[in-house]
Amino acid sequence: MKFSKMHGIGNDYIYVNCFEETVSEPEKVSVVLSDRHKGVGGDGLVLIMPSDIADFRMRIFNADGSEAMMCGNATRCIGKYVYDMGLTDKTDITLETNSGIKYLKLYLKNDKVELVTVDMGKAILVPKDIPVNSDLDRFVSQPVEVCGKTWDITCVSMGNPHAVIFTEGIAELDLEKIGPHFENHDLFPNRVNTEFAEVIDDHTLNMRVWERGSGETFACGTGTCATVVAAVLNGICKQDEEVLVHLRGGDLRITYKSDGTVLMTGPAEYVFEGTVSDEFINKAKENVVCRS
Repeated sequence: MKFSKMHGIGNDYIYVNCFEETVSEPEKVSVVLSDRHKGVGGDGLVLIMPSDIADFRMRIFNADGSEAMMCGNATRCIGKYVYDMGLTDKTDITLETNSGIKYLKLYLKNDKVELVTVDMGKAILVPKDIPVNSDLDRFVSQPVEVCGKTWDITCVSMGNPHAVIFTEGIAELDLEKIGPHFENHDLFPNRVNTEFAEVIDDHTLNMRVWERGSGETFACGTGTCATVVAAVLNGICKQDEEVLVHLRGGDLRITYKSDGTVLMTGPAEYVFEGTVSDEFINKAKENVVCRS
């Protein structure tokens, strides 16, 4: 099976062109290939597929085999892949995801995609739709106890659930310890991605992220969008004004528009291409247990 390794500011996935390849049991394949010691290494597996309702379709699987609804960094990488590999000559494309159709605008340099802006759609703020186990109209700066400490949490969905926390000293947080407790908290019936954000000013944030199914990653596109939405809801930033967010892997620029939609702009990069043998995959899959 041929694959490409790509990353969006450090959020790295293994990409397979399903116009040419067939991937059986992608949940197990993701677990096998994502292993950074015994596989290719990555935050998960992304399938680039034909679509009946858009230019292309994306399916994405986390490193633990669970299928994700959406990934902002992966959408940008797909935009670069389909253009640079000649699957399209359009610079405005549509992408079918498990959380709806996303709209991508590609910016070229030397006839290669350098930056991609993704219209991520409207932020979801109603708790039952995120989902969050709460009867509130919105879950904004609500106190929640995790690991013996009370955290003020704001919840947003960008097609997948996010819990955003504004705090100081995020570089010192032990995410390996506290991250799983947020991810699996009873408040979140489908688990949750958790963002820890530090305010620099009303147009600049620092952020770290614990992603459900993958652990801490260098970046999360949907999480960055959710964090800027949460910043607006908490009066930190303003709608219709671009916010620069610094992540471990690089920077994203996010605009939360007054019509409720969110725009995300950032880079996408190739790392390498390769092939993996069917023999290796099939043998490794025999012992894989996936998380649903």
